Amino acid sequence: MSTQTPTTAAVRNPRWRLLGGVLGAVLVITLGFTLYWAQVGRFHQNTDDAYVNGNVVQITPQISGTVVGIGADDTQFVKAGQPLVRLDESDARVALDQAEAQLARTVRDVRNLFATTSQLEATVQVRETELAAARSDLDRRQHLGASGAVSGEELRHSMDAVKAAQANLLAAQQQLAANRARVDNTTLEDHPQVRDAAAAVRNAYLTLSRTELPAPVSGFVARRNVQLGQRVGPGAALMAVVPLDQVWVDANFKEPQLARMRVGQPVTLTADLYGGHVVYHGKVEGFGAGTGSAFSLLPAQNATGNWIKIVQRVPVRIALDPRELAAHPLQIGLSMKADVNVRDGGNGERLPQLARQDGSWSTDVFTSGEQVADRRVQAIIQANDPASAVHAAAAQRATPAALLADNPHQARAGTARHLQ
Repeated sequence: MSTQTPTTAAVRNPRWRLLGGVLGAVLVITLGFTLYWAQVGRFHQNTDDAYVNGNVVQITPQISGTVVGIGADDTQFVKAGQPLVRLDESDARVALDQAEAQLARTVRDVRNLFATTSQLEATVQVRETELAAARSDLDRRQHLGASGAVSGEELRHSMDAVKAAQANLLAAQQQLAANRARVDNTTLEDHPQVRDAAAAVRNAYLTLSRTELPAPVSGFVARRNVQLGQRVGPGAALMAVVPLDQVWVDANFKEPQLARMRVGQPVTLTADLYGGHVVYHGKVEGFGAGTGSAFSLLPAQNATGNWIKIVQRVPVRIALDPRELAAHPLQIGLSMKADVNVRDGGNGERLPQLARQDGSWSTDVFTSGEQVADRRVQAIIQANDPASAVHAAAAQRATPAALLADNPHQARAGTARHLQ
């Protein structure tokens, strides 16, 4: 009969062997986690309090009018320059016709000023000739008067004729000077009256072009509020266009997570929409100027007796890779998970004060009307100026049918881009 010590029996007990295995596994896991944290984990800051954000471009009219057409509805994709809302243009066309007629009348009036100047110059020359003749006649009579061949009355008539000629010359010179003051150092097109009338034409044409509201950017229509027949005024929000190719992520990190976070650090993100198998790669683009609570509608008032410290969160903007965004589009408001690699974040400034000149948005869908308005102005000026070498061609372009062909709503295919 064999004898066993208590220690040997405890070692052979299955429960003790299981407990030892569990303790060993815990030690291995703890050691592995410690090594992972030392080598990798402590250089990553992550949060699931992150959401997709982007530009929401409001479509607002610049003039008052009645809505007679709507070119897009919610969820539809539109291109930059595509008509979205059309206002009644009857009043604007009448105003444009009146401005063009006034420009034509002003051009003819200014032409008359230039012609009057030439006429007055000729009149001055005539008066100068008359004065010279009167003085010559007076000198002749004065020589003859010394011998008694001319009577004193005839001599006085000659002197009166000289004075009258001098007065006529002075009046003609003053009329010439007054008329020259209105046309000196100007041409027909540069004359202030013509420029003022031309500006009125451009203003009326721009008002007509603004009866159609184009899409400033390419994107999806959202929040359409406008209805047919609605009377709208300047600045009224009619709808919005969201360019989903220009979105970013706002990730809200806790205060302790920001210590080593710097602009330019790489970020990996996943969206709840696609799950973990779709990974986005971005970079830290900037930090909010304050915590979320500081810019809330009702900021927290901590100067009270019942104060409880709450860890604050700061929004961090993360730029996404455009190619990955095109392959897997995101919508504004979607939830994201962000992981920032802060391994190289110990040396740079946390809030660098760098004035960036390359980050801006631009669109050119509103610039086409100015060139067409200038063409209309030039056509009207040349059509009412027979001295122009291209009078015949200008007159043909200035006919009502030809002018209406310069539709302010045509060829408005503009572009909108984010300069980076």
